[in-house]
Amino acid sequence: MSAPALTSHPSANVWRQVPNVLTMFRIALVPILVYAIAEDPQGSALAVSLFVVAAVTDVADGQIARRQSVVSTFGKLFDPVADKLLVGGALIALMLNDQVAEWIVVVILGREAAVTALRWQAKRAGIIIPASLWGKVKMVLQCAALAALLAVPTEGWVDWLLYLTVAATVISGIDYALNLRRRADPV
Repeated sequence: MSAPALTSHPSANVWRQVPNVLTMFRIALVPILVYAIAEDPQGSALAVSLFVVAAVTDVADGQIARRQSVVSTFGKLFDPVADKLLVGGALIALMLNDQVAEWIVVVILGREAAVTALRWQAKRAGIIIPASLWGKVKMVLQCAALAALLAVPTEGWVDWLLYLTVAATVISGIDYALNLRRRADPV
C-alpha cells in the first residue's frame, strides 16, 4: 500500500495571488483617482485616500511577494506598469488642473518612458538591472510629493518637495543608465 500523497493546504496558494491582486487593484484605482482629482482639484480627502491606498498596495505587494517567495512574471511586468499609471495619472490630472507645471510632468514621465525602454532592451539582451536605492528614493519622493499636492496644494513647501522629486527622478534615471552600461559593457 502506498503512502498518501502530500498536498499543500489550499490557503498556501492564496499567498501566490495576493501580490498580483494588489497590483490589479492599484491599476483599477487609477481612473477613480483621476476622476476624484478632476472633481476637486484643490485637494480632496477622497483623492488623498485613494492615492495613499494605492501607494500602500505598492509596498505591500512587493513585501508579500518576497516574504512568501511568490514573485511572479506577472508581478515583475505589471507592478512597474501599475506604478507608472498611478504616478502618471495623478500628475497628468494635476497638470490639467494647473497644479503641476508641464515641464515637471514631461521630466518625470520622460524619465519613466526612457527607463522602461532601457529596461526592455536590457531584458532582451539578458541583462537584469535590479531596483537601485535611487529608484526607491525616487518612488518614495514621487508618492510623498503627489500626496502632498493632493492634500495641501497651496502650501509653499510642497513646491520644494516637488523640485526635490524632479531632481531624484533625473538622478535615478542617470543611475539606471550607468548601471546598465556597466553591466552591458564590463571593462
